Amino acid sequence: MTEYEGWPNGLKVGADGRVLVADYMHGIMELDVKSATMRPLLTSRNSESFRGCNDLHLASNGDVYFTDQGQTGLHDPSGRVYRLTKGGRLDCLLDRGISPNGLVLDPNEAVLFVAMTRDNAVWRLPFMKDGSVSKVGRFCSMFGPSGPDGMTMDKQGRLVVAHASLGHVFVFAPNGELIARIKSCAGATCTNVAIGGNNRDRLYITESATGGVLVADLSVLR
Repeated sequence: MTEYEGWPNGLKVGADGRVLVADYMHGIMELDVKSATMRPLLTSRNSESFRGCNDLHLASNGDVYFTDQGQTGLHDPSGRVYRLTKGGRLDCLLDRGISPNGLVLDPNEAVLFVAMTRDNAVWRLPFMKDGSVSKVGRFCSMFGPSGPDGMTMDKQGRLVVAHASLGHVFVFAPNGELIARIKSCAGATCTNVAIGGNNRDRLYITESATGGVLVADLSVLR
C-alpha cells in the first residue's frame, strides 16, 4: 500500500509492470512499486497546470492517453483529452470536451473512445494518418443524473461502460448497439471496469457508494 498527498482517480498497469495514476491534484503520476513511492510524471502543459486529470489509458506502443476533466460540463465544454507519446511529446487531441472521463482505444488502436460524463454520452475520436483526430462524434448516448465513467473494451471490440448513477454497466457492440446491461448487486454508482480472469471472461466493477468490487461473468455474451 502507498499513501501520499493527492487525489488519485484513474490507474493503469502497463505490460511492463509500470503503474501510472491520473491524479486530480497533481497530474499524471508514476508509482515506484519497489519503494512504494509516487513521483510526478507530467504536471503541466505549456506552464499551465491541468484542471483535474481523471483517467488514463496505455497504448501498446507506450503512449499514454488521459483526460483533463476539472469541473467542465455543458456549462463549460472545455475539457481536454491528451496523448503523451513515448518520446515525451504532449498532444492535445480535443479541447472542447464535456467532462471527459474514462477512455479506451479500440483493438486496432485506430479510434479512441471517451466517456463524456456530463454529456451522458461516449464520444468516438478516429485518428488520421498523422495521429490527429477528425470527425469526432457521439458513439452512444445515455441518461440519468450523472453519466458514463470508466470504460474498457474486449478483443471483439465491444465497449463496456460503467455508469455512475444508474447502477448498471452497459455493453455496446462495435456499431453502437446496446447488447447487454449488467446490474449492480450493491450500490448505484458504478465507476470503473476492467476485464481479467484466465479466459478474459471476468469483468471487475468498482462501486463507489459501497466501496465494493463486483465481478460479472462475461462468458454469457459469447
